Amino acid sequence: MTRIALLQMTAGIEPNENADSISDAIEQAASGGAAMLFTPEMSGLLDRDRIRAARHIVPEEDNPVLAATRQAAAAHGLWVALGSLAVMGDGGRWANRSLVIDPAGAIVARYDKIHMFDVDLASGESWRESNAFEPGKSVVAVEDTPIGRIGLTVCYDIRFPALFEQLGRRTCDALAIPAAFTVPTGAAHWHLLQRARAVEASAWVIAAAQVGEHTDGRRTYGHSLVVDPWGEVVLDMGGENSGVGFAEFDTARTDEIRRQLPSLANKRNIPN
Repeated sequence: MTRIALLQMTAGIEPNENADSISDAIEQAASGGAAMLFTPEMSGLLDRDRIRAARHIVPEEDNPVLAATRQAAAAHGLWVALGSLAVMGDGGRWANRSLVIDPAGAIVARYDKIHMFDVDLASGESWRESNAFEPGKSVVAVEDTPIGRIGLTVCYDIRFPALFEQLGRRTCDALAIPAAFTVPTGAAHWHLLQRARAVEASAWVIAAAQVGEHTDGRRTYGHSLVVDPWGEVVLDMGGENSGVGFAEFDTARTDEIRRQLPSLANKRNIPN
């Protein structure tokens, strides 16, 4: 068994305040015996006002939230899967970037969100992520973490099975799906999709989420989850409060399920 921790947070428009929340969570995770902490999408800045947000969007090497997270990870000897940050990418466009940091504070993996959240919801909410962000182009799995091989995704990626098909072919032990889900889409599909991704990949799903009312006026669904490879929810942090939650990651459970239902081994290429 390996203990992991999830930060469910209500990120705001000031990066330094968000950095403090992450640093505090790293300390709590380490004190609670976790080997690795997972944070939500847009952990460093959640601001739908892009003119106001733009002053905080800097290259990765200048990002204060990333610097604080690396420092805290090294101070406490903790792995951190930083769900995502908005950083300045190549060509002047932004990237929604997930990063994995080792206990020495080094960045060992980066993944830029591939699928852009461009939707018009029945609730009246309209989102155009592609207006500011450049979609990622690479599938990423990080090796040799305390819980094995982790496939990296971000939020809206969950609706695109082809990405998870590729991660499944890499035999990931866990899938990280950090998110800032809207309330209408969360209520309809959050648990359903997370459980489905766990079952089809025979892998654990670790989904740290944003929750509650944010400074920029949005509301997010919360319910940070850990789901085992059978689709059982082993942690649900609810839809009201921020905080740190813990779960036990059991590799024996993964092996047992893959022996019972060897769907990855039985997978066939379907002709066009």
